[in-house]
Amino acid sequence: MPVPALGLLTYRVPADQPMPSAGARVMVLVGPRTMTGVVLGEAAAADTAYTIKPITQVVDDHAFVPPDIVKLTEWVSEYYLAGPGATLAAALPPHGLTARTDRFKTVRVAALTAAGLDMADRLAAHSAVPAEGPRLGRRQAEALRLLQGSPDGLTAPVLADRGIASAAVNALTALGLVAIRHDRVDRDPFEHAVSAAAPHVDRAATDEQQAALDRLLPMAHARSFGVALIHGVTGSGKTEVYLRLAEAVRTSGRGVLMLVPEIALTPQVAALFRARFGEAVAIQHSGLSDGERHDQWHRIRRGDVDVVIGTRSAVFAPLARPGLVIVDEEHDTSYKQDETPRYHGRDVAIMRGKFASALVVLGSATPTMESYTNALEGKYTLVSLNRRVLDRPLPGVSVINMREEMAATGEDAVLSRRLIAGIGARLDRGEQSLILLNRRGFATAVICRQCSATIECPNCSISLTIHKHGAHWHGRCHYCNFLKPVPKTCEKCAAPYMERVGFGTERVEAEVRRLFPSARVARVDRDTVRRKGSLVQTLARVARREVDILIGTQMIAKGHDFPEVTLVGVISADVGLGLADFRSNERTFQLLTQVAGRAGRGTRRGEAIIQSLLPNHYAITLACTQDYRQFYDTEVKYRRAMRYPPHVAMVNVVVRGQTFEDAMQGARSLAGEARNARGFALLGPAPAPLTRLRGEHRAQFFLKGTNRRVMREALQLALSRKASLGKRVSVDVDPLSML
Repeated sequence: MPVPALGLLTYRVPADQPMPSAGARVMVLVGPRTMTGVVLGEAAAADTAYTIKPITQVVDDHAFVPPDIVKLTEWVSEYYLAGPGATLAAALPPHGLTARTDRFKTVRVAALTAAGLDMADRLAAHSAVPAEGPRLGRRQAEALRLLQGSPDGLTAPVLADRGIASAAVNALTALGLVAIRHDRVDRDPFEHAVSAAAPHVDRAATDEQQAALDRLLPMAHARSFGVALIHGVTGSGKTEVYLRLAEAVRTSGRGVLMLVPEIALTPQVAALFRARFGEAVAIQHSGLSDGERHDQWHRIRRGDVDVVIGTRSAVFAPLARPGLVIVDEEHDTSYKQDETPRYHGRDVAIMRGKFASALVVLGSATPTMESYTNALEGKYTLVSLNRRVLDRPLPGVSVINMREEMAATGEDAVLSRRLIAGIGARLDRGEQSLILLNRRGFATAVICRQCSATIECPNCSISLTIHKHGAHWHGRCHYCNFLKPVPKTCEKCAAPYMERVGFGTERVEAEVRRLFPSARVARVDRDTVRRKGSLVQTLARVARREVDILIGTQMIAKGHDFPEVTLVGVISADVGLGLADFRSNERTFQLLTQVAGRAGRGTRRGEAIIQSLLPNHYAITLACTQDYRQFYDTEVKYRRAMRYPPHVAMVNVVVRGQTFEDAMQGARSLAGEARNARGFALLGPAPAPLTRLRGEHRAQFFLKGTNRRVMREALQLALSRKASLGKRVSVDVDPLSML
């Protein structure tokens, strides 16, 4: 049932209803409500201690959810300790658990009958409506004239554009002059997906690409499960390897599923695949309208396509006979869902490949520590691409020590002198620049110089980020979206000494526009891409060279291929190193390596300028040389010494409460039950780093060990014994964030 906290429910099939197939939808009573659920199978035996309610109605003659997707959602529910209903709902399109399956777009087509054709001929012979026959209005007569020249009829939208309303068409239908039919039209998301991809150039594979294909093609043709990790430097042509693998798998009669981390990348990659494979490509991501997602899901389910591209939820797409599953930029944190079910798209993709006996290909220039460790240990096949396509050189990278820069130019320096000069040189040469700062807003906080008070969110234990709209300043919480104007005086001591500290992408944009007033500047962050399609449109403008300087957060660091970008600037490269998270070094290295790789992907060599207060940190220095192996060897020693993944597994348990004591008491109670089991360490409970979030207080504890099953079973037993905690508990298996 689509109810997060419910487990599986048992119902009996009345004699007057057919036995439903696994995956079919049925209507049942849940308490007083009639709801639609999905059958998982036949119960071995009914518990006679309970009254087994009957199914109200069997909705589908056959499986609505394919059996392999049902099996996959069952695995996700067990592995991530999530309710089966919540997982199944994540696998379905909008309104999937309703009895309606006809949410496709329909267009009404009008055509002339024999009587209508005769009337139209008589209209053509007279300047006015002839006296004999039915009396027609001006719009009705105009409709007949239009339809006379269209033997196949005209759609309702076309007639409406010519001023012919549906009332006029209905009147003609009632007179027997016009015939109406309804055509099904699947909404096409490609109409809105303006691609930033360059046109396909059919060139021979490089030696490294061919060597990779020589290893991967036999694995794909073997029709057995295997995982390969393509570790390729930025610009090495991983996408071309994906395309050639996909072509071979499609030729063998099997399907291809490709995951990308961000919605922004989906149209670009989809355009490349559609150029190669035509109409056989479908896309799935949350940026589509409900109707588009619904139609794409049903196209896949009907077998109209054999290539599916999308973000993490596309891992559940009802693609028949998948033979190749690709996870591009497998390191990206966007693959992890931060609400129930808290699954990781990469790991679910691997299980999808296992159930389908398919080849799973993971690709990244900066693989996760877990994936690279699996490759070194022989669990995955490691394939390396060490050179860029056409032997283009990697960008030259330099690090600016911002402590020295501030000493020379002032504490409020945003852009270093070296970066300003680099941007100016690119503008002079007609080249493009990209500037990254992984922090939104104009300022990170407002602080009172007299008493040091800040403007804090009333719902979350965090200061409000300062944004500017025209002449108005306001503070916004990036967790709960609370908004308030910035006061002119301190709310604590009434002093008029409110000072903005720190800076985000808005401040960088303002500084760039001040320094380069004639430049064409665009900004990409969560604040500028709220409107549907705006991100894709901005990236398309960059691809068409209508933007000189692109400023943005990590969204602009992923996978984009802009040949005219020759300079990448990174502001506050160390912004993530201070987080209370053992993955902060890894994420900083990945982000800097990825964004530096956006430079010099065309014929001219690129340059990256990285600004940092910690210029000698190994995550920064090794990102400059794109030396992944050295970073891995350095980081893995720290992880091993501190017993962090990939050497152990972790489960993060957060308990919420109306007061801090409620949260801590609940966490102590649950942790006490879990401690009764053996085979793992339990750390905490303790206040969560974000102690208050969206109005609730939070406490957390961690399970740490080498056997995930033991930890899951212990936690599941503890939750069953503390059922009163209910929805107050969040469980995150293999967490990416410690917050």
